[in-house]
Amino acid sequence: MKIAIASGKGGTGKTTVAVNLALSVEGMQLFDCDVEEPNCNLFLGQELEKVEDVSCPVPVIDSEKCTLCGKCADFCRYNALAALSTGIMVFPFLCHGCGGCGLVCPEGAVREEPRVLGVVEKGKATAPLEFYRGLLNIGEAMATLVIRTLQGHIDANRPAIIDSPPGVACPVIAAVGDADYCVLVTESTPFGFHDFKLAVEVVKLMKIPFGVVINRDGLGDSRVEDFCRGEKIPVLLKIPNDMRIARLYSEGIPFVEEMPGWKEKFAAMFKAIKSGSESGVMNA
Repeated sequence: MKIAIASGKGGTGKTTVAVNLALSVEGMQLFDCDVEEPNCNLFLGQELEKVEDVSCPVPVIDSEKCTLCGKCADFCRYNALAALSTGIMVFPFLCHGCGGCGLVCPEGAVREEPRVLGVVEKGKATAPLEFYRGLLNIGEAMATLVIRTLQGHIDANRPAIIDSPPGVACPVIAAVGDADYCVLVTESTPFGFHDFKLAVEVVKLMKIPFGVVINRDGLGDSRVEDFCRGEKIPVLLKIPNDMRIARLYSEGIPFVEEMPGWKEKFAAMFKAIKSGSESGVMNA
């Protein structure tokens, strides 16, 4: 079972929930898909090793074969090629690697070379948690390719937690799109509530069953709970605005390690999600 942890905005505690949930269930896999700023390992402290580079094929123009017909530039919807009177100019950072320019070239003047966008890394620790993360190179924009490559390492025979990027843009769609269930983490503040509603609209459109974890419960007001009650969205867990939890977070310690009662609560949440999935009673 694949459970995505998402939030409408950053800083709501998404990674906190992902890490603590992953550490509370035996045999879990954790995939940090927040590839622009993966920080699960700040709490895990695992030694990492590279599994593979993530690359995108970009066009290289053979000037001896090219007749400057411009069909490659006309085809590219990302404007990664420009036909000039002196030659075809290639903008590798705009290329999405679709290969269409090579298909439409009548002279066979386009070949491809890989351009490395990022890397997939794996924690060397084997027990109790298997951990992978993706890391996008600085300045790159192709987060979705790194996320999809990273998710290719999910073992379908074991439960997996996917720590998604914040927001509701394309990287989030790539991270949660193949999930069996989505846990939306929010806080009951005006900004949290606004972005939470955007996230709800996204998972509804994607028809992914979902529930809510309210972090820093006690801050703000009851607007999130009132909304969930009205929309019949299950509130799976409330994490209080607790000074001890905040201190452990600031020290990079998952709070289930120091407050074992919470490990039971996260395990119970996973059990409820799994049970709902198997019985087909989850919302979507």
